[in-house]
Amino acid sequence: MTKQLRNSRIAGLGHYVPEKVIKNADLEKLMDTSDAWIVERTGIHERRYFEPGKDTTANMAANAARVALERAGLEAKDLDMIVFATLSPDYFFPGSGVLLQRELGISDIPCFDIRNQCSGFIYALSLGDQYIKSGMCNNVLVVGSEIQSSGLEFNDRGRSVSVIFGDGAGAAVLTPSDSLEKGILSTHLHAQGEFAEELAAINPSSNLEQRLTHEMIDDGSTYPYMNGSTVFKHAVTRFPEVIMEALNQNNVTPEDLDLIVPHQANLRITQFIQQKMKLPEGKIFSNIQKYGNTTAASVPIAFSEAFEEGRVKEGDLICLAAFGSGFTWASALIRW
Repeated sequence: MTKQLRNSRIAGLGHYVPEKVIKNADLEKLMDTSDAWIVERTGIHERRYFEPGKDTTANMAANAARVALERAGLEAKDLDMIVFATLSPDYFFPGSGVLLQRELGISDIPCFDIRNQCSGFIYALSLGDQYIKSGMCNNVLVVGSEIQSSGLEFNDRGRSVSVIFGDGAGAAVLTPSDSLEKGILSTHLHAQGEFAEELAAINPSSNLEQRLTHEMIDDGSTYPYMNGSTVFKHAVTRFPEVIMEALNQNNVTPEDLDLIVPHQANLRITQFIQQKMKLPEGKIFSNIQKYGNTTAASVPIAFSEAFEEGRVKEGDLICLAAFGSGFTWASALIRW
């Protein structure tokens, strides 16, 4: 007799953003840019930057996790697994998952580190979901946390990338659902490595005789590179595709959706998704104006804020979607 799989549900959401607010006017002092230029191209008005000595990738995740755990009615000792998504880990190794475990004062549970950049949280959510579905775990902590600001180039050469990113963390606690009709209904993961270098930070690299050299620092190759037009072109194609894939698998339509929480990459991309899918403004959530692109933290921060604002209600049909470096893209359909 085949064992009946179960759904997982998000029992608690939480997020943390650093206190330090960086407005577009602050960046005007560092590079040839303007508030109008940044807002027109990205929709971003301000973002948060970590404070050295106070914030770390792991402890920001811990701050978000404590909120999620409290909302789930659980304690850290109740967790069976941690799945940590980030492209900005505290160390080259070990991963930030074990550091988060230590921050929470627990041990002996497995810790995964996921490196799927902007799609990382949904990839991590899918992994946690599968462990609960199989019965191997009951309580899984899924987090996305990023410190991007310490890896950006604040001059004219780096301005097209540096104005976009911010720091922060978001978390979700997964537990078993009491119904196959509720919880995470499906997740959908994709990648296309032929475009890996179109959005990447190549150096430091383990493929070289020396991972880091003065030449790399001088020529700027340690900073992120983005082919903006290529990324935009693929993003506006893949976002609607992966959302529709989730809807079609579950026999629902865009009209059935109550909310889409997309990765906060660019307000123009979010608006394109809304127009393409013919959704009213209230059905798509955006907070990039306040936080910029926080990569793997973007979806859980936005989802947590949507919850706090009362935009996530019992029985709502919600779709999470992301696209980013790799290229990778993903979606998750949830009945709250």
